[in-house]
Amino acid sequence: MHPAIRILMDEHREIEKVLGALETWVSAATPGSGLDRAPAARFARFFRQFADAAHHGKEEDILFAALLERGFSAQNGPVAVMLYEHTLGREHVGALRAFGSGEGAPSAAESDGLVAHAASYVPLLSAHIQKEDNILYPMALRVLAEPELDALAARYEAFEKQAFADGSRDELLRLAGDLATAFPPDPARMAAAVGAGHCRG
Repeated sequence: MHPAIRILMDEHREIEKVLGALETWVSAATPGSGLDRAPAARFARFFRQFADAAHHGKEEDILFAALLERGFSAQNGPVAVMLYEHTLGREHVGALRAFGSGEGAPSAAESDGLVAHAASYVPLLSAHIQKEDNILYPMALRVLAEPELDALAARYEAFEKQAFADGSRDELLRLAGDLATAFPPDPARMAAAVGAGHCRG
């Protein structure tokens, strides 16, 4: 597989790991029970800085842009769906961030609201990743020539140098590992989440 696609797929595996941890964290909550703010802030940081700013940034600014130049549509079709789902995901991550940055003990209503956001976000992004891995990325490999893919990989490297100029990439990957250790993903629940996400689509 070309590095221009393998890089993105490797990032998907990190994102899936943290999605599984998020699912484990919120699955322990019962209606009306409180959740701690600190884990929400840590999850929000990973999803905002790694999954969205870095990973989705490379997709939107580089890969998707190349596909649009080759005739894909930003209004309908696979790229349009991926862009729309990125936007939906940002709303859920925004809720995680708001919860994590709140003051004092969260109310039961706040906790229940966060659980609802996670219950939508996990299957959304899990199924989204499967669509990219199994549909959009193979399409990109078919329509983009080798020199174009080489250029994408080089642009990813430049993008990352700017996005992680502060050296935070390694820190975010450690954060992913720490979250997965603290809240071990359950493969069965994650498989169910993927199915739920496809049903939504």
